Amino acid sequence: MSFNLEYSINQKVELPEDYEVELHIKREDKINPFISGNKYRKLKYNLQEAQSLDYKTILTFGGAYSNHIAAVAAAGKELGFKTIGIIRGEELVAKVNENPTLRFAKSQGMHFKFVSRSAYRDKENERFLEVLKEELNDFYLVPEGGTNLLAVKGCEEILNEEDSAFDYICCAVGTGGTISGLINTSKSHQKILGFPALKGDFLSTNISKFVTKNNWELITDYHFGGYAKVNKELIDFINQFNQEYNISLDPVYTGKLMFGVIKMIEANYFEKNSKILVIHTGGLQGISGMNKRLIDKELPLINE
Repeated sequence: MSFNLEYSINQKVELPEDYEVELHIKREDKINPFISGNKYRKLKYNLQEAQSLDYKTILTFGGAYSNHIAAVAAAGKELGFKTIGIIRGEELVAKVNENPTLRFAKSQGMHFKFVSRSAYRDKENERFLEVLKEELNDFYLVPEGGTNLLAVKGCEEILNEEDSAFDYICCAVGTGGTISGLINTSKSHQKILGFPALKGDFLSTNISKFVTKNNWELITDYHFGGYAKVNKELIDFINQFNQEYNISLDPVYTGKLMFGVIKMIEANYFEKNSKILVIHTGGLQGISGMNKRLIDKELPLINE
């Protein structure tokens, strides 16, 4: 199995001298135009497993602007899998062509099944999955967000030996797979900080299923009200950061992550002369969809 990939690089962010720390961003967003960041990492071994077991179809779950849905569709097309997306929200049936993420996934050959939000909550129920198999025939299941043991294995490859020089590793957290991989390959002197993009206390439990180290912490102050919730302050920060450093951030994950890291640097959370590595997990495809929502909310747009 192979994709057309680029290697990620660590890009230094030139902070004001009085911040007295060193900040770098690992540009995982540069790996692939469509299967970028942690989505490539999470899919790598899952799709290898699907190939080895001779599955022809990949089925997964996601919402209207899911990075995961877009990545699975693109990966499936590149590797010759049929892909099926179980999409949360029956009202989206008539809006596929208006939705940048779903329109892209459709162009990659993904087939959709739209379900109600109440039905979607049963996505891990065995009977629900049995009904899907009766309707759609056999498939290889990739969970929502891609997180499982094989995904964590892929995310363990994000850090390399050069990254041992960093004292702190920071990443956004959605389902917990990426931070779990980072924790597993981190060095004993490193602290792993996760910045959840949504509210709730369940993430610590999810992460604990995949890790044995305790050198990690979730920073829960920068979710901006919950998943995909944004305000003018966050949008202004994302646009200013892009203008100053020529690095695009998405509003759901990496924008909140970087906002939090900068605020913590300003508050002297990090020890003087610390070296901080922020993982850019991609997700930039979601900006177009968010901008459609921002127009309705009469908020500024995010520069693409």
